Amino acid sequence: MGVLFGLSMGLFGGFCAYGVVQRLRAKTANELASRMIADAERESKAIVQRGEVGSKAEILHRRELFEAEIDNLRKELRDQERRLEKRADLLEQRQDLIIERERETEAARRALSLEKEQVALVGRQAADLLKEQRELLERLSGLSGEQARDQLLKALDHELTHEYGILILRREAAFRDDAQRRAREILATVIQRYAAPHTAEVTVSTVDIPNDEMKGRIIGREGRNIRSFEKATGVDLIVDDTPGLVVVSGSDNLRREVAKLSLLKLIKDGRIHPSRIEEIVKETQEEMENHIRSVGEEAAREAGITGLHETLIQYIGRLKFRTSYSQNVLRHSLEVAFLTGGMAEELGLDGALGRRCGLLHDIGKAADHEMEGGHPTIGGQLLRRYGEREEVVHAAEGHHDDLRIDMTYTVLVAAADAISASRPGARRDTLEKYVRRLEELEALALGFPGVEQAYAIQAGREVRVLVDGELLDDAASATLCRDVARAIQSQLNYPGEVKVTVVRETRTVEFAR
Repeated sequence: MGVLFGLSMGLFGGFCAYGVVQRLRAKTANELASRMIADAERESKAIVQRGEVGSKAEILHRRELFEAEIDNLRKELRDQERRLEKRADLLEQRQDLIIERERETEAARRALSLEKEQVALVGRQAADLLKEQRELLERLSGLSGEQARDQLLKALDHELTHEYGILILRREAAFRDDAQRRAREILATVIQRYAAPHTAEVTVSTVDIPNDEMKGRIIGREGRNIRSFEKATGVDLIVDDTPGLVVVSGSDNLRREVAKLSLLKLIKDGRIHPSRIEEIVKETQEEMENHIRSVGEEAAREAGITGLHETLIQYIGRLKFRTSYSQNVLRHSLEVAFLTGGMAEELGLDGALGRRCGLLHDIGKAADHEMEGGHPTIGGQLLRRYGEREEVVHAAEGHHDDLRIDMTYTVLVAAADAISASRPGARRDTLEKYVRRLEELEALALGFPGVEQAYAIQAGREVRVLVDGELLDDAASATLCRDVARAIQSQLNYPGEVKVTVVRETRTVEFAR
């Protein structure tokens, strides 16, 4: 029982202590909550006060901005009012000025009307006076007004026509003199700018040999080596008593050069027999093709020409071994190129195109042994085939007046060609030989029956034969043309080709008495 009583008192004491603790905690919590509430109320009052102060400051700031904006608007309105007042004043002044000018215009109009009336009156009086004078003149001269006017116009027309003709003749003479002077200046300028050296070409080449024993080896047993050499090269090899050299002769410069180089290689090699000769000649011909190409390229570079077809470059290189009246055609073409280019530049044309026309104008001479026709026609065909411009083609075809010249560059090429061919030392052919060749052409044609007249034209490149239409018909004329061409080919020596033209006509004449 005592134990139970002790436990009961212990539990009671515990409950009492727990209650006391709870009341103390509650009192502390209430005090803490009261303090927090008081702090929150003080803070909220402070926030409200700060908000009221900030809003009042913002309101004041906005009010100041609004008042400043109102002041600006009032200022702008006052400025606009002043401008409008000025404009109104200007408009009033202009209106006054317009009214004043209208009054002045009206006064001038009335004055002009009065002057018109006076002028009309004076005009009528003048017309009456002129009529009276005309009638008086007609009575005194015995001519009507129409007749007098016709006579006056005829006299005036005659006088003006005479003066106009004199003026035209004077202008033509002045233009002609100026054109000749300008042409001489241009030609002198371009000739001074380019003076190409000319050397006379020969038809033989000499080859030095180490000793006379080599002559026997070149001839070979019973002449088989020299025959093989001449057959392979197409030239004549002259081995005579002249010590230390042999002579290569031929009219074709290219073949002669191939033969000379081949002979030098054979002499250096020492093995001279027919098979070796053919081998060396073939090898030299291949080397010569490369040499010809390099010569063509060098000529194009010297003339400042680019974009040429490979085949045209090859043909240009061949011109080095082609002569015309003993003049080297390649040097002649280069000189014509520079002369044409210089004249073109002096005239304000394309100098590069002029040089191109000049360099290629005689390109047909490199292929005249391969194609039918004269070198102008052949050159035009080649240039057109390999895509050259029409100005270049026309210059090649027309520089000898073989067709109607309607391009300026062709005229320049023809002039440059004549300068290059005619300047001293350019060609060997003398005037006497040239005239003799023309006379021989005409004499040969006149020797045929039925021929009345024969004329060598185009520097001996064409023969015009006039026949008797009663003795020869059309068929006989065609036969005569062929016979004359064959006779010229077999009996005369001439460069290029000669065109034979037979002209036949029949005339019927009657007289009315």
